[in-house]
Amino acid sequence: MDYETEDHETQYCFPAINSSCIKTKRSTHEYNIMYVFFSLLSVWTVFLNLLVIISISHFKKLHNPTNMLILSLAVADLLVGLIVMPLEAIRLIETCWYYGETICSLFLIIMGLLICTSLSNLVLIAVDRYVAVCQPLLYPQKITTTKTIMIICVSWFCTSAYNISIVITTSQTNYTCKGECTFMLTFDWKITDLFVSFLLPCTIIITLYLRIFYVAHHQVKVINSLMRSGKHLTEGSVRRKSESKAALTLGIIMTVYLFCWIPYYSLSLTPITSKTSVIAYFMLWMLYINSGLNPLIYAIFYPWFRTSVKHILNLSKICKPA
Repeated sequence: MDYETEDHETQYCFPAINSSCIKTKRSTHEYNIMYVFFSLLSVWTVFLNLLVIISISHFKKLHNPTNMLILSLAVADLLVGLIVMPLEAIRLIETCWYYGETICSLFLIIMGLLICTSLSNLVLIAVDRYVAVCQPLLYPQKITTTKTIMIICVSWFCTSAYNISIVITTSQTNYTCKGECTFMLTFDWKITDLFVSFLLPCTIIITLYLRIFYVAHHQVKVINSLMRSGKHLTEGSVRRKSESKAALTLGIIMTVYLFCWIPYYSLSLTPITSKTSVIAYFMLWMLYINSGLNPLIYAIFYPWFRTSVKHILNLSKICKPA
């Protein structure tokens, strides 16, 4: 794909086509560094999220509603590392799109789907933790594994339909040159997307977690006071303290994600210039990198994840019936 020319000549994505886009010149050293970096980042993201998927899928003890939501988030993160990162890296490094308009449309649908699905999973996790911490007695009846799986399927279907409708109804054939893979939202879609993909989910997540942290902090204070007084803790008290810790861990995941996501979306609403385009690309890759950070948070805060990874890497144990 890299067409050799003299330094003073202009490089084109498709030299034989008059309407070809101009290709950014890069040195061989720069090419190699960028390809190695993005390849390692993609492999890292796929490998870590694959460990999360295998852990939750294989070990029946981990089959609970919260972990089903984490599993859905890990699947979206894995697909980001497997599909989106490699194609986005090629588009960034080569500054050209060589795969045609159909693959471009499919790529944009998948990219939008995975970003929206990750955010919808975070909303569902926030609702799950809210019920678990604030209504612990009703949690087993309201939130079951079967219901959670059904809601996850509905969520994936709705986000797929939403992103397909955006790409189909938005004009993508009016490219300025051959070798582009971009699309511009209409004003109506910008307003709709602002509400559906930004304001509504972020408001739900922040509101629920403020309530969760308030209730969890109060519960932990009560439990700690009982422990200091030497009173025996009931099973319910221990469970509530565990739920509070789980809420804190998932809250960290959400905070990291929103820290990467809100600046990008805010910037995407501004007029595109050469400067904002570079910053937007950086913010977009921060979103992709976040897909590889979530498993690290699990490894730091979740003992079950560390234990399951040991069993997975030790194949002699994971194959045992027990």
